[in-house]
Amino acid sequence: MRPWKAVPGVGDRVGFGDQWSIKSRVALFTGTAVALLCVAFSVVLVWALHQAASRHLVSEVTAAGERAAYQVERARDGAVLPPESPALEGSVQVVGPGGEVRAATPDMRGKPPMARFRPEAPQLRTVQEVCGGVFGAGRCRVVVAQRVYHDGRDWTVYSAAPVRTFDVPPGLVAGLVAGSALVTATVAYGARRSVRRALTPVKAISAELDEINTSELGRRVPVPAGRGEIYDLAQSVNYTLDRLEETFDQQRRFTSDASHELRSPITAIRAQVEDALLAPEETDVREIGEAVLRSIDRLQAIAADLLTLTRLDAGAPCEREPLDLGRLVADELGHRRAVHTMVPRLPPGVTVRGDRIRLGRLITNLLDNADRHAASSVSLEVRRDESPDGDPRFLSGTAVLEVLDDGTGIPGDQRERVFQRFTRLDTARSRGAGGAGLGLPIARQIAESHGGTLTIIDSPQGARFLLRLPLSREP
Repeated sequence: MRPWKAVPGVGDRVGFGDQWSIKSRVALFTGTAVALLCVAFSVVLVWALHQAASRHLVSEVTAAGERAAYQVERARDGAVLPPESPALEGSVQVVGPGGEVRAATPDMRGKPPMARFRPEAPQLRTVQEVCGGVFGAGRCRVVVAQRVYHDGRDWTVYSAAPVRTFDVPPGLVAGLVAGSALVTATVAYGARRSVRRALTPVKAISAELDEINTSELGRRVPVPAGRGEIYDLAQSVNYTLDRLEETFDQQRRFTSDASHELRSPITAIRAQVEDALLAPEETDVREIGEAVLRSIDRLQAIAADLLTLTRLDAGAPCEREPLDLGRLVADELGHRRAVHTMVPRLPPGVTVRGDRIRLGRLITNLLDNADRHAASSVSLEVRRDESPDGDPRFLSGTAVLEVLDDGTGIPGDQRERVFQRFTRLDTARSRGAGGAGLGLPIARQIAESHGGTLTIIDSPQGARFLLRLPLSREP
């Protein structure tokens, strides 16, 4: 059965691009970008061609003026200047020092100077665009003025040619349009094909996820051979599936164990009540009441532990305040009736920051466990460890609580098991000894929620629990 998939609702806003696949959006974006680049390239190319044509025109006009200037320098200013090439359609005037036209090409004879500007020293030539005047209304020419030294004075040679308009050949435009369209289509197709091939593993991952449900959490998505973003995605999905499978398994075990733990006192209560109902004359009400109350107390303890675990799993916030760890342990010792001898070493001044109720519950669970399995005595020691061990949680130092009983101890390969929920060790824990197997898991989870650790370390005799919490520098 395929899992349910969310679809956009009536109130959801769906953009135009959201309706397209990733490969279509990438192809559209890439094609648009390439098309804009092609347009920009075409504009720059046409403008560069126009600028090149303009520079070529100026060089031709300048060359025509230089030929006339050469004749002036050779004192042949009275000679008729040769007409320019028809392709140039240029005009030349030689203007004397007084501003009179001394020689000109046939189209400029009898006309006043075509321009009034002259090169300023030390420049020998200058270029300007001149419109109207001797050229006629609405007509513009590129005019080059060159300064010539003759007969001890400065003469001016003007050469001109019509301004070339920004005219793009139709063939060039057609070629640019066709080339841009071809390049855009090719790049867009290549981008779409590349994205489609890159997303092939994603399709496989999606198909596998669609087939996975709560009864098939052992399946994993395929991981592509090459490393990359898709490889990282597949690894992350498989890691998430691992955690989900572990969580579901833990939840199933937890539900099964909790049901079993709750069933025992309920069964005991039922049996005691049924016996009393079957033989009311032979039943001692006080004895039955005490037995039922013991079962009810066990039910209440299990329910309280389950509620505590639920709050810890949900990360429920708690009040944090500076607490003297030694005084907190002493308060818990004062509120309990220990079965075995307690040997405390609780110096003041070891301050931690935490929730008084939760840390009190942690200490109570450790004391209950040690008192339950001790042979004759339990040693308690609170101390300060100022040297950080590289763990960023303990850079300010460590507050240590050590709880040591003189019982049978816990084997090294079983030390982590006691922190699993509803776990009992055959040699050290049993229903007859009391406890539902939740005290130590709750204690460790409280320690970790306060940034600390709770472990079991080696000892010559008995079980040695070590609680480490970050020191607080607040008074």
